[in-house]
Amino acid sequence: MRISGVCTVATAPDATGLARRILADGANTHVTVDLSGLSRLDTVGAVWLRRLQTLAVTAGRSMSLGDLPHELSSFTDTVHGNAVHGDMLSPALVDTTADRGFLDRLGERAYRDVNGTMSFLYLASDLTWASATTLFQRRGIRPGTFIEQATRVGADGVGIVAVIMFLIGGVSTLQAAAQLRQFGANVLVADLLAIGITRELGPLMAAIMVAGRSGSAFAAEIATMKFTEELDALHTMALNPLRLVAVPKMWAMLLTVPLLTVLANFIGLTGGTLTGVLSLDISPSTFINRVQNALLLKDILTGLVKSFSFAWIITIVSVHRGLQFRGGAAGVGQATTAAVVSAIFAIIVLDLVWGLLFYLR
Repeated sequence: MRISGVCTVATAPDATGLARRILADGANTHVTVDLSGLSRLDTVGAVWLRRLQTLAVTAGRSMSLGDLPHELSSFTDTVHGNAVHGDMLSPALVDTTADRGFLDRLGERAYRDVNGTMSFLYLASDLTWASATTLFQRRGIRPGTFIEQATRVGADGVGIVAVIMFLIGGVSTLQAAAQLRQFGANVLVADLLAIGITRELGPLMAAIMVAGRSGSAFAAEIATMKFTEELDALHTMALNPLRLVAVPKMWAMLLTVPLLTVLANFIGLTGGTLTGVLSLDISPSTFINRVQNALLLKDILTGLVKSFSFAWIITIVSVHRGLQFRGGAAGVGQATTAAVVSAIFAIIVLDLVWGLLFYLR
């Protein structure tokens, strides 16, 4: 078989049918293809030449391709190595995963996990440094972005935080009263409520709600920007995507999450006080006095330090998951889900670390 002239996207489709007829009508079991007469070749033509052997196998024949003209051989090397000219390799794929042992799979998993951890640490350091330097150098930050992000994270989240913390304060009071009533210590419910809300439940629940509400939005936004190649466009325009996109989110979180924590503490104590007064036969003045006496400045500051660190880790995890986006529309959903789950897990771990530092004797 001799192929000459132009082999491009314009001629390859018609040549496919002709090649099938030649292979079906020929009597020889082995076909040699002469490519010396080719004058022009593009990517589609190179791929079409690679598929000729598959057509021959379908017709019950074997095939070998001759050498291409020298001026075209380098192009085909670029497209698919040396598989077009000379004896073509079989296009069949070989699955090697079944031959790997346990140690191979374990090593591959460990390598992937270490790479993921290192990329997370690099991002954490880069984003933290970029956020710190923004205080002294505002170049690369779009004006108004911080206010916009702070409104989305803080003001728009007040309602859900207030409702949830009011209910949690009431439930906490009822649960504590069910145990303390056995010892005639109903009045100590106020002490337990004050310490539990300000040290743990206030900052923890506020952070979890922010992670589910705003952290997921951060991851979805960045994943979508990566899918639409907006991040690559920013690189092309010599703009730092981290400073332009992630730094305003970081500062919005660092400012609004502690404020939401203060609100959560107040609403949680209000809900617990109202429930205690109505269900435990304790006067409002007694309950409020017990709460005031039990609260220390250390308890409030502890919760604020936790909320500040929670805001930091939520932003980093959300940005990291967004940048890990792969695939199409389904990948955006997967990145969003992974951001919420990872952020909540990181919050719990960080809360444990702070608990060991603050309360371990």
